[in-house]
Amino acid sequence: MKTRRQFIQSTGTALAGVALSPLLYQQAKAGVSASDKIGIALIGCNGMGQYNLKDHLKIPEVECIAMCDVDENVLNERAKEISGITGKMPVLYNDYRKVIDNKSIDVVIVATPDHWHCLPVVHACEAGKDVYVEKPLANSIAEIQVMLKAARKYNRVVQVGQQQRSGQHWQDCVALVKSGKLGTIRKIKTWGYFDYGKGGPKVADSETPAGINYDMWLGPSPKHSFNKSRFHGSWRFFWEQGGGLLTDWGVHLLDIPLWAMDVTVPKSVMATGGIYGYRENYIETPDTLNVLYDFGNFTLEWDHAGGISKGLYNRSYGVAFIGNNGTLVVNREGWEVIAEESEGKPKTELINFQPADKQDHMKHVQNFIDCVKSRNRPVCDIELGHNTAFIAHAGNIAYRTGKKLQWDVSQNQFINDVQANALIKPAYRSPWKFPSV
Repeated sequence: MKTRRQFIQSTGTALAGVALSPLLYQQAKAGVSASDKIGIALIGCNGMGQYNLKDHLKIPEVECIAMCDVDENVLNERAKEISGITGKMPVLYNDYRKVIDNKSIDVVIVATPDHWHCLPVVHACEAGKDVYVEKPLANSIAEIQVMLKAARKYNRVVQVGQQQRSGQHWQDCVALVKSGKLGTIRKIKTWGYFDYGKGGPKVADSETPAGINYDMWLGPSPKHSFNKSRFHGSWRFFWEQGGGLLTDWGVHLLDIPLWAMDVTVPKSVMATGGIYGYRENYIETPDTLNVLYDFGNFTLEWDHAGGISKGLYNRSYGVAFIGNNGTLVVNREGWEVIAEESEGKPKTELINFQPADKQDHMKHVQNFIDCVKSRNRPVCDIELGHNTAFIAHAGNIAYRTGKKLQWDVSQNQFINDVQANALIKPAYRSPWKFPSV
């Protein structure tokens, strides 16, 4: 006969790879005592937010208490879907501060646009709640720093949604790089060639659609008239809310070299590119970009092209570790090793394509909840998310200034560059105030 803990573990495992349904949900929750339940709330219900919440609800102990969004249309639609699964309508909010004030909530998911990551995460930490926050950690270097400070000060578990850290095949690849079998790694390429990276069409500003609190959506960012081409999804191509493909996909992929090579801050960073492919579109961030990071004994490159879907090694996105003995190429689909040759013989083991199990996200969510219970740091702790977000933001700042930049760790700023340092911290629009921890 199974113990309650064994039942919970086996049920959670069974749910991991399947869509959540009312029957499976009820089966998963059976046998969980009230004292073991973890109340969760979602802040930001569009896109990844709902996906994150659904995977969390596959874990037997987790129950949805509340959902929050400034777009009532999205909020009501997503809440209806969740209530259809759970049999209970969550409490609905349009102001994240009400989520923070709700003492029945133990954990929050923050899946808002990037400019709205910092305040909810800091305030959740202050209120004693643990956090699962989407990547990138925030929209500026200063914000990621204060978020890390808050998590440590209040001893909170904060998992950043860079789910590759939980993926078995990513772990295998990192281990292979560390083994030395590829030889000296002197060049690493990361890239993202995605059609959506070209942005949306230019359209006229308009009245805000019914049900949307646009002033709240703008939050601490500057005041603008509503424009549908810089709202849902497409906000990421405007500096005040996002950082383009480099912060959207770049943090996922740049994180792997930082992990495998045990590095954080590069010696220098420089970038080149622009809006070259789709100049007629409504976009501020570059649709074409190359960023080069020099770590002293190897270079790391980010390369993106919005509106194009065929990238390096015939993959739209990926990471390539280029060593003297061979090249390892990996993305979410799987990985392979292309061996160099010497006198007709391979210098390392040739490894044909190895498919991924594609369970990264569910494992990532499970790791977070396990750490909420154990109080251990999760596999993508906020410090790791901070490190990768810093790399991405530094690349964008190098692009925006057109300069080769160096970071002074002791002074917490770029060396001798007033223009670059002015982009470290955003000016918050009143009444919002940059958090002090």
